[in-house]
This record gives sequence, structure tokens and C-alpha cells, in this order.
Amino acid sequence: MNAEHPWITTPVTAAMLRGHLDTERTAHGLQPHRLPARARRQIPDEQLAMAEAQPSGVRLAFRTRATAIELHALPTKRAYRGLPAPADGVYDLLVDGRLAAQATVTGGNLRTIDMATQSVELHRGRPGTARFTDLPPHDKDVEIWLPHTETTELITLRTNAPVTPAPDRGRRRWLHHGSSISHGSNAAHPTAIWPALAAASGQVELVNLGFGGSALLDPFTARAMRDTPAELISLKIGINIVNTDAMRLRAFVPAVHGFLDTIREGHPTAPLLVVSPVLCPVQEHTPGPLAPDFTGGTLRFKATGDPAERAAGRLTLTVIRDQLARIVAQRAADDPNLHYLDGRCLYGEPDYDEHPLPDEIHPDPAGHRRIAENFARLAFGDGGPFAPTGPDSSAPPRSGAVESETLIP
Repeated sequence: MNAEHPWITTPVTAAMLRGHLDTERTAHGLQPHRLPARARRQIPDEQLAMAEAQPSGVRLAFRTRATAIELHALPTKRAYRGLPAPADGVYDLLVDGRLAAQATVTGGNLRTIDMATQSVELHRGRPGTARFTDLPPHDKDVEIWLPHTETTELITLRTNAPVTPAPDRGRRRWLHHGSSISHGSNAAHPTAIWPALAAASGQVELVNLGFGGSALLDPFTARAMRDTPAELISLKIGINIVNTDAMRLRAFVPAVHGFLDTIREGHPTAPLLVVSPVLCPVQEHTPGPLAPDFTGGTLRFKATGDPAERAAGRLTLTVIRDQLARIVAQRAADDPNLHYLDGRCLYGEPDYDEHPLPDEIHPDPAGHRRIAENFARLAFGDGGPFAPTGPDSSAPPRSGAVESETLIP
């Protein structure tokens, strides 16, 4: 960097972040969280603790004329014993709402998980730097979306021009809760998870509470959603209830009512969309629990329950869909802003035939795009529960809208 454009170091603060509910000051820097501290104190297992700390949908947002940007961070990466090490997580940099550059941070901490015993080993590493260069020199909105499956401690931001806070663009805030597919499992990079793609199409500000393996109708998650400002809310419910074998029918129905009751305490009239599970053939008619299957050297999943036990209240995806449709229909008589969407309208049999689930549970990158396209059409499109209304209904895309996945030179 020449003397005419010296580096400017800016500490990362909570004011620079979007898509988070809380931050934690660590020994290295600032760690974003997707559940508030009160909820985190009630988390009962390591899976959710890890998932909520992975910043799916979380991004830095600022304005600058900088042509070079460096983000110094300490990632904590995840690996599974017996499987190849995963690729480094991707940092997506958007300029005025369009994907302009990508980078990775090598090194960092590594959590190795044994899926058979659920034991975890943590190997500590050093921080690294995501570098972005040759950016356009004009004044611009910049967002850096953090890797959706790596816990990230943010240390400093370095630029060759000053940065200022990103202005409020007046976009509606979409609060979404779901499972690993909403979290972004198997998506190629953070703005390619289906909620991010759908948010870009709908021109809304995403807060993603998709938690891998952990959409279990936890009351503390409902309270966090109740207390989070939002104009639009969606809940993708069911797959984790089945594949963890967490509930029987008797417990599931009142748990759904309780979750909805809690959210309505804070958002009595906001459009609230309940989405049932997408197609998942291994769990359509077979109860959980789900078990890993390493046959052939690749990770796949299989359901291990007995279909005959459905009569005794064991849950399958078909049962879940029937119950969610019934619950929403019952409540909608008094709640006209409550809506239901069958998840197979997002990803059903034709989609499975074209884009099969590589591990029998999670879609590939093309599957994420298909789910996003269908959600955008059904939820944000004309007549959908999230369709824009009023004078801003035709507003142009603004900061954060990922209009294209193609890198712009």
C-alpha cells in the first residue's frame, strides 16, 4: 500500500453487523451470535451451541471508497472423524448488493466431531485474514457475509479508505427459523444458502435462525423471536423433530401451539408463515431417529424407526405435514395473518428427481437455489403472504440483495 493510500484499521463493533441477535467479546475479538445470551444459557446440548454460533446470514455492512479490504478473524472450523477435512469457509463480499469477490481464511481452530459418540476435540490455531482487492473506487455499500458453517471471531477491519456505517435502507426485516437446510448445509457459500437467495429476491433484510439439527420448538428460541423486531416471520418446522425422535404426537401439537403463542406475544399481526418439511424420502413414512451411514465411504443418513409405531404417536414427515396444516387452519380463523405452506411446494418429487439429496437429507447447491426460487415466488410474489404492499412495493434492489451469484470482475 503506497503512502497516498495508507491502511486504516477499524475495530469491528456490533454496529457494523447485520443478521445477528447478540455479540460476545472474546479474547480475540467480537463473536456474533444468533441467539441472545439469555437463550444461550438454556441450551441443553453442544449441537445447538455450535449451530447458533455459526454466523449463517450474518454480515458486516458499511460504506467506503476502499479498493482493498482485509478482515482479520479467527475461525473455528468443523470436521467429522473419518471423513475428509472440509474446505475453508467462504467470505462473500457484496458491492451495492452484488457479489463482487470471495476469500477464505486459512488456519484457525478445528473442532473434530465423532458422530458415533458425539465427542468433540478442539485443536487451537491462529487467526488469519480474508483479503479483497481491486474493488471499484467509487463510494459504495459493502457487505461481507461470514462463512455460514464456521464460528467466526472478528478482530479488525483494514481498508485503504475510511469506512462509515451503512445507512438504513428501509427494507422489511424477515425473521426465519428452520433446520440445517435453512442454516445452509451443502450450500457453496454464504449468500447461496436458500434464505439468503430468497431474501435477495424479496428485497428484505434477513435474520436467519436456521440451526443445523436444532429446530426443535425450543421455548427459548420462540422467546428470542418474540423479542426480535421483524415485519415478516417464517417457521420451517418438522424435520428435526422427526430425525431426532424428539417428540410423540401428543407433545408435538401443543408444542407448536406454544411456539406460535409466544411469537404472537411480540408480533401479534405480522405475516407469519408456517412451512412444513420439504420432501425427504427416507423420513416420509419412517420415524427417526436418524443414523449416519458410511457405506461406500461417503456420509449418508438413514431412518431407523419402525413405521408400524406411527399408530402409537411416532412422528413422520407425512404426519407432521398433516398436523401443521390442521393447526394453522384452526388458528387462522382468529389470526388472518397466519399462513401455511407445504414444504413439498419448495422441494418435491420433481425437484428430487432433478436434484437428488446427496446424503438423503440435505440439498446440493442447485437444490438450495430451487428452494429459494420457489419460496420467493410463493411467499414474496403476487398474492403471497410476504408480498410487498404500499408505495415501496416496486422499490429497486438495495444493499444486501444478491442479484447474481456470478463474480463480477
